[in-house]
Amino acid sequence: MNKLKKRWNITSNWQLILIFVVFAITGSTAAYLSKPFTDFIGLHKESVSLWLYWPIRLLIIFPIYQIMLVLIGALFGQFKFFWEFEKKMLERLKLGFIADFVDKKIK
Repeated sequence: MNKLKKRWNITSNWQLILIFVVFAITGSTAAYLSKPFTDFIGLHKESVSLWLYWPIRLLIIFPIYQIMLVLIGALFGQFKFFWEFEKKMLERLKLGFIADFVDKKIK
């Protein structure tokens, strides 16, 4: 735990617990919300190969998860941590221009 706290620049165990709770809620919620979205676009397990269905569903879950991570993090008072986390993720995906755009709009 101390390694994680140091890596994430967190000082309290309480904040670490909140961050874990946010990750858990966000993952479950994003997976839950992807089902109605795939239904809406007409993507069903029965209508396409599972080899196609699951990669598409994961591609749908990913942006939902990223947006919800920041929103749910903000609800738990951890906006700063999750926004920094999201910016690093976007940079790794070569999508840092999105974070730059949002930062300009926020400030």
